[in-house]
Formats: sequence, structure tokens, C-alpha cells
Amino acid sequence: MKKSIAVLGMGRFGQFLTAELSKNGADVLIADGDEETIRKFANQVSCAIRADLSDPEVIRGLGLAGVDTVVVSMGSSLDASIMCVMVAKEIGVPYVIAKAASLRMGEILRRVGADEIIYPEKESAELTARRLLSSDFLEFFDLGSELCVFSMKPKKDWVGKTLRELKLRDRYALNVMAMRENGETTASMDPDRPLVADCELFAVAKRDALDKILH
Repeated sequence: MKKSIAVLGMGRFGQFLTAELSKNGADVLIADGDEETIRKFANQVSCAIRADLSDPEVIRGLGLAGVDTVVVSMGSSLDASIMCVMVAKEIGVPYVIAKAASLRMGEILRRVGADEIIYPEKESAELTARRLLSSDFLEFFDLGSELCVFSMKPKKDWVGKTLRELKLRDRYALNVMAMRENGETTASMDPDRPLVADCELFAVAKRDALDKILH
């Protein structure tokens, strides 16, 4: 069953998000005040609506009650973001994500009902910093405020040792979920098989443990 997602606000972040969601088969509704942007994406989504997202009655008329998730992506417009979050929660949207341009804005949006706050520039900077600091990290994704999932090459001092010997869960609170080697991925790793330098580990860990893993 397709997941239904509404993206309210089609700035750069909203456009990138909409393109990715559509490419991956989601049922997407978009709304924005700019008619040209709406026309640009109309053929890529299930529903494209030109709307004044600062007007609560207009927001109620978008048909958000049936969607799984609403993403409020107007990081520069606090008033419209507040209105979209409040109306979405009032009509029963299960999960509302709001983009914020600052920590203060994020706190306000959380107080009016947002289930999750995202800071795209901050998160992009954090990811770039981690990649610059460590050549081991290959991909990184947040799973909320505490957990993250990532793929990485084994650290130099891990090569030649087994997962049982390394005790990564005890040392780093890191759980290896799968491994890719020679183009094949498996979730049934042999804990007594030594790691090789060119394998790729897929793991989940607490975000506050990343600095310890990096060093």
C-alpha cells in the first residue's frame, strides 16, 4: 500500500523532497502559493494545489485528513508554518514534520503540535562534517533525535578481527545489521569471521556515540 504524504510549501527543500518521494512511489499531495511551481510538479504528484497556506480555511480544504504524513516545509515563514501544523493536527493527521530555520522556530512549531522538527542546513552540515572527519563513513541517515543508521568501512584497527572480538555493542552501542562484501549483502553475519578492509558494514547507533566511533 502506497504511503500518502502532503508537502506544504514548495521551496528548494520541498521540491527536492517531492521529487524523491514521487520517484520512490509515494502518493504525494503538494500545495504552494506559487502557480508556476505547482504547474511544474503537477504531473509528478497525485494532487497539486495552489493555495494560501497562511489561511486556516484554505488549509482545511486541502484534504489532509486522509494522508499519513504532512511535511510543513516553509522554513522562512513562521506564521504559515504554525497555521499548517496546527490545522493538520486538528484534523487528525497522524504525523506532522515541520522544517525550521532556527532552534527557536523549531521549539515553537513543536509546541503547537509538530511531531518532528527538521533543520536541513544543520543536518547537512553535520553529515558533511562527519564525512570530512572520517573516511570510514559512507552513508548516514537520522532515525529521529537519538538514533541514526549508517554504512561504513571497518576502521583500520577492526580489520582482521571478528565482530565477537570487537564487541561493538558494548564499546560503542553500535549494532551491525548487515554486511556487504564482493557485491553481496547479507544480514546473517558470522560473528567469528574476521572483517576485511573492503567490506561495508550497515549499522545503527545512538547519535551521541558517533564521536566515539569516529576517534
